[in-house]
Amino acid sequence: MIRVEELGGRTRLRAVSAESSQYKGSGVKIGVLQCDDVAEPLQAAHGNYPDMVCRWLGAADPRLEFQVWACHKGELPDARADVDAWVLGGSKHSVNDDEPWIHALTDFVRERWRRQQPLAGICFGHQMIARALGGSVAVDPHGWGVGIYSSRLAGREPWMSPWPGDTLNLLASHREQVQTLPESARLLAGSPFCPNYLMQVGDTVLGLQGHPEFSRSFAADLMTLRRGTLIPEIRVTAGLQSLFLPVHDQIMARWFLRFLRRAGRPARVAA
Repeated sequence: MIRVEELGGRTRLRAVSAESSQYKGSGVKIGVLQCDDVAEPLQAAHGNYPDMVCRWLGAADPRLEFQVWACHKGELPDARADVDAWVLGGSKHSVNDDEPWIHALTDFVRERWRRQQPLAGICFGHQMIARALGGSVAVDPHGWGVGIYSSRLAGREPWMSPWPGDTLNLLASHREQVQTLPESARLLAGSPFCPNYLMQVGDTVLGLQGHPEFSRSFAADLMTLRRGTLIPEIRVTAGLQSLFLPVHDQIMARWFLRFLRRAGRPARVAA
């Protein structure tokens, strides 16, 4: 169990036993579905992917509590999992991979949809949701999207507050994209580079292609690590140059929490 706490104006993560009275307090419980590990050379400086999600959302609401399942290592929540909402994270893997944990996670997403339980996905999580619920995902001809890029907002839902204007700037790191949306999805943001960037499916599921949980420093280190191997030099150069742009990461944190509040138990999910 990971709990976010405020200490001297700084957010910190603390391990908490699932049976601890601190865990059983009044904080909102978020189940984090981990789908990858940060490359070993970068973990000392940046932590692992669940740490980033916890820091990002915890900065918007320090009362949040988190429990992490390492789905890519075969861990999936069972029916006894006591959380208010789920956040499905990013991964270097493809949602189209023929792997047992990918199939199991696909079934888990479909079951959350069937039960109308609040779920929000980031990057791989966005793609997993789209594919599990009837959409499609593929490597896109545009190639890698890295650094900060803008998407135009195509709709305004009640939970989308504060409002950043007509465009949304977030960090990204992806080569695959959602090609077709699930039948019941509403497109909320996109761009010529990534048309299906932000979607809402029904009233309980949200998907986002960007990485609001990334810091600029992690994005820079990740691009540098992958430069010339996974990601072409020209894309990395452009991605690094984009890092001076403003980002709406904390606005997106507020949006996620407002969405999950509306989708779940209003008394427990803070806005």
